[in-house]
Amino acid sequence: MGGLQREPAASAGPAEPGSGAAGGSPSDRGSARDWLVAVIPALAELAFGGYRLGGASLWRDEAATIAGSQRPLAAILAMMPNQDAVHGPYYVLMHVVIGVGGISATTLRLPSLLAMCVAVGLTAALGRRLAQASGLPGPRAVGLLAGLAMIAIPLTTRYAQEARPYALTTAFAVLATYALLRGVASAQRRWWVLYAAALLLAGLLSLFTMLIVAAHAVSLWRARSRAGGEVTMQIMRGWLTACLAAAVLLAPVAYLSAGQSAQLNWVRRPDLSTAATLLRDFAGATPLIPVIAVLAVLGCAAANGIQHRGTVTLASVAVPWLVLPPVGLMAVSYIHPVYVERYVLFCLPPLALLTSAGLVWLAALTRRALAGRDLGRRLADVLAVVPSAVLALVVAGAVIGPQREIRQATARADDLRAVAGVVARHERPRDAILYLPRDAELVGVAYPAPFRRLRDIGQAESPVASATLRGLPASGRVIATRLASVRRVWVVQWAHPLSPSTAAPARLTSLLDGLHLIGRWQVQSVVLRLFAVRPR
Repeated sequence: MGGLQREPAASAGPAEPGSGAAGGSPSDRGSARDWLVAVIPALAELAFGGYRLGGASLWRDEAATIAGSQRPLAAILAMMPNQDAVHGPYYVLMHVVIGVGGISATTLRLPSLLAMCVAVGLTAALGRRLAQASGLPGPRAVGLLAGLAMIAIPLTTRYAQEARPYALTTAFAVLATYALLRGVASAQRRWWVLYAAALLLAGLLSLFTMLIVAAHAVSLWRARSRAGGEVTMQIMRGWLTACLAAAVLLAPVAYLSAGQSAQLNWVRRPDLSTAATLLRDFAGATPLIPVIAVLAVLGCAAANGIQHRGTVTLASVAVPWLVLPPVGLMAVSYIHPVYVERYVLFCLPPLALLTSAGLVWLAALTRRALAGRDLGRRLADVLAVVPSAVLALVVAGAVIGPQREIRQATARADDLRAVAGVVARHERPRDAILYLPRDAELVGVAYPAPFRRLRDIGQAESPVASATLRGLPASGRVIATRLASVRRVWVVQWAHPLSPSTAAPARLTSLLDGLHLIGRWQVQSVVLRLFAVRPR
């Protein structure tokens, strides 16, 4: 495969647009620079994404991670046939993390931070190789800027600082794409083994990540359908075999998850605001949507327009990867709602690739426009990067505010640390607690110390004993009997239930009618009420 098979070291200087130059001969110096393209963004993400890693409070989804992971390993496996099979493998991973580092916001979020560092570094490496294969000028610059663009997006910071699997799925999606690129270039079996392993791990953490296979299929089909295409049948067989192997191994998890689809009954059908939110979050801020769109289109045109051979290019990889998973998931959601933005987080790297290619191509076009002017070479080189530098500064300035906000407690739906503080200040010995509905039990999981002193009168069976995430609720009759034996009871509810299924049942809320309200607190999404039970 032309530019990919030879894999020459990329030239340090910019090439003329359309030249297809990928650089000079391989050298140790070139290899070191190629490594730095990936290492510098990865280390930058470690510093930038790690800043105030444990600062924001844990929220309900992270509390679910704790609830699913802190139980014995056998209990995690026993829970998967009943509930949360799609997150079971992630709970197994976090079970090990908790066993080594304990339960704290920093420890729980560290795997996500490290995974995002890998995702950023691999995005940079992928950008360099794709730019080189596409004949783009400055492939190292494309890769480096792609990694830095990933870091700048507030969404990257959000999920690098969240104890959920989406940063890991992003890393494995980029790894799968990198392995695909190397497999197409060399047709060596080891790359298809790595590709299958990356797909398997991504699917174990989130089955929706498997939508990237459709994007890869379009990339390969496009390269094979072009005149002179070098995606051979041998390559296609290797890719199909890897996909089939991953699918077979993922089948048990997919089967269990399909039977638990009711867990997504809170997801709503997408509308125009759903697409607008995706555009805003991927761009980094609403004012940046046209800027990022123009750069992405410019990068797409550059990567496609100058490549005449039938090979995998930056645009042919990035565009299907960016578009197909979210569009496909939204389309399916009109029949059965399943689209949630975090499920397509793995589609963020291709936008960074296209944006960085657009910036570098703009500099190359400006340099060519200045070629006929009577300017010194050094001055022309400086002036050539001015438009791209200005746009990069505009993007950087626009994301400062969102990056700051993403680290605040209000960036999450819940501030469970503050909720625990309210309970700790006002609780008394022999107080009871009632979660309405049982789903609200997660409020007491993230910061459990003050909740351990409260008797849970709404639980019939513990999470481990029932092999469920939150345990089984007691009947209304049992709760009424238990209420008669306590003096004060805390009631925990969601201020804005996501769906009717997450609202408190009327038959249980009616039990509170005869109680005397002595305190009420609302901390973001959580409402705490303290009742005194009148003696009968």
